[in-house]
Amino acid sequence: MRVKMNYGKDGLLLDIPDSWNVTVIEKPAMPILGDPAGAVSKALADPVACGPLSEIAAGRHSACILICDITRPVPNSAILPPLIGELIKAGIDPGAITVLVATGLHRPNEGEELRELVGSDWVLETVKVMNHFARNDEDHVYLGNTSRNTPVKLDRRFVEADVKIVTGLVEPHFMAGYSGGRKVIVPGVAHQDTITTLHNAGFMEHPRSANCILEGNPLHEEQIEIVRMLGRMFAVNTVIDDKRNLSFVNFGEIEASHLEAVAYMCPYSEIPSQARYRTVITSGGGYPLDKTYYQTVKGMVGVMGLLEPGGDIIIFSECSEGMGSKEYVAAQRLLIQLGAEGFRKSILPKSRASIDEWQTEMQLKPMQIGRIHLFSDTLSKEDKLLTGVYCKQDGTLPLDFIRGIVGTGGEPIAVIPEGPYVVPMCECARTPAGLR
Repeated sequence: MRVKMNYGKDGLLLDIPDSWNVTVIEKPAMPILGDPAGAVSKALADPVACGPLSEIAAGRHSACILICDITRPVPNSAILPPLIGELIKAGIDPGAITVLVATGLHRPNEGEELRELVGSDWVLETVKVMNHFARNDEDHVYLGNTSRNTPVKLDRRFVEADVKIVTGLVEPHFMAGYSGGRKVIVPGVAHQDTITTLHNAGFMEHPRSANCILEGNPLHEEQIEIVRMLGRMFAVNTVIDDKRNLSFVNFGEIEASHLEAVAYMCPYSEIPSQARYRTVITSGGGYPLDKTYYQTVKGMVGVMGLLEPGGDIIIFSECSEGMGSKEYVAAQRLLIQLGAEGFRKSILPKSRASIDEWQTEMQLKPMQIGRIHLFSDTLSKEDKLLTGVYCKQDGTLPLDFIRGIVGTGGEPIAVIPEGPYVVPMCECARTPAGLR
């Protein structure tokens, strides 16, 4: 059996012996939109729970469009030109239109990387394209505190724009249930005080802060409360297939349009399974998500419900940029120093998490169920020591790495090539997901 795992830009082929007892878990085939830019234009004219964009923008003087950073494969080349064209046609001066990269606390996207992200030279030459910097106090506006006492500080370029539009990809998210919509605002263009509060252990340890769960998810509820504090805004939501082709796009009022996109995505991303497995082979999602070990954690968490206690997760992730931020490296060092339970106890009392320690906290969840094994060709020996998981040795071939864990392959093995974009749901103990 030949299986192509999402790994870096090109993927990684596994020639799995036919004698092995393997089940491949993938999305069902998704319909593809043959004219992505045309589909976006149609969505702008036929919106969800609001008027068409031409009416929304009429008489307005400025607009801010949020886009996800380089870690998300959003089809911006199809979204941005018709979206910006419609704003200009409605009378908004191009110089008053800002495309803002919703970096959260990630690094900025600049130079050729920004060109790749935006996907259109016309956009770069026509409007302002800028990065959000969560640590710049002066860039943010304080809007008050939520009912859970989260301080709400958001990028003033978005807050003060006459027309506010978010764009993004709707896919499973291991904390917020599903990505896109409200999440592009918070944490996307939030101040570090807001982000670190939303990522404290009180939110992260809640059992419903998990993949594919919106109802009762405290992180999602907090994001929605913040969106409502901001007032009227809109979203372009997209869904892509495993080959990154556009399958769905809509435009509309931010909450209603996002829920419509989630409802579309649910049957493709939430895959039922009749059993758990002793061995689960998955990926970090491939490029651009698997550029860092930080993002690789999503693949581990996505399959943990499929793993039998004491079993093995084998994850393929290129990690071409290493571990991630210096703050994340510090959190991983603390994990190695204190151990899993010691690390968890150290963060529980904090009202604001240290930057990026939440990813280490999320890694603890699959570690509590079984063993994790990482295959990466580019992660350094020093960085491998910081992962807290078992790592492939230099020169080990992919199948030899797997064989060293599964032996003859006689026990049932699950393979999830797409990693965190697919969330297997074990029917024997299923948690209500998404909108159910």
